[in-house]
Amino acid sequence: MERVAALMLIAMLATGCQTMQDNPKTSIGAFGGAAFGGLIAAAAGGGGAAIAGAVIGGALLGGLAGNMLDQRDKRMAAEAQQRALESAPTGKPVAWTNPDTGHSGTVTPTRTYHSGNGYCREFQNDVIIGGKSEKAYGTACRQPDGSWKVQA
Repeated sequence: MERVAALMLIAMLATGCQTMQDNPKTSIGAFGGAAFGGLIAAAAGGGGAAIAGAVIGGALLGGLAGNMLDQRDKRMAAEAQQRALESAPTGKPVAWTNPDTGHSGTVTPTRTYHSGNGYCREFQNDVIIGGKSEKAYGTACRQPDGSWKVQA
């Protein structure tokens, strides 16, 4: 588990150097989001695959919003993503709102299908910060242990 997290961090650092120079807030947010995603999965008792998936998902959300989302925003967004992947019908958004910051968003499963790796769901994250909407897209597949792994 620690090796998976270390490898993910090395890969992110190796590929993110130019981005760090171009937009350091986005990169810092991506690294923080990745760490936060991994912590959520570890706290939930997820195995190495779940933690790795959460690291990638956290990087996606963290890079998207940079350092503009606080820890509660990130936690609420991660929880909404888990609910959306686990039980929301395709096309039905799962919303989150932080009344303290005014930030909000939705996670919408856009397609569910079966692949050689099991069931997968494509999804869209919409985050609203200061009235401005940011979008990100991803795919997550259910792992044999029941967790969801965001595909790179």
